[in-house]
Amino acid sequence: MLVALTVTLSVAALALAAWCGHAAYRDQATKDWHFIGMAVVTLLALVQLVVGIVALARGEQAHDGSVIFVSYLLGALLAVPAAGFLSLSERTRWGSITVAAGAVVLAVLEVRLHDIWKG
Repeated sequence: MLVALTVTLSVAALALAAWCGHAAYRDQATKDWHFIGMAVVTLLALVQLVVGIVALARGEQAHDGSVIFVSYLLGALLAVPAAGFLSLSERTRWGSITVAAGAVVLAVLEVRLHDIWKG
């Protein structure tokens, strides 16, 4: 799997977390620009899912098992959209905090994905 993609996705997720955290600090709900940022991060996670599945299909092996690896890829893909969906129901600063937390979860999942792949 591509280390550069994992690092890029981790940095993008942490940038989204900082951006939404700043909005929460300023007592703002998630805005349209935040949702565009969530879409970019989700698109990167989708690319990572495709790259990971292609790597498995080519015969490469995840150190800790393919099922766990694909499960983490799916969790990484769904972490930010789930937080974004929840932020729509809470149109206060807590919605921004929810998205920030979801982005931090994605960054942690990326570290774990790297560990699962490399061992």
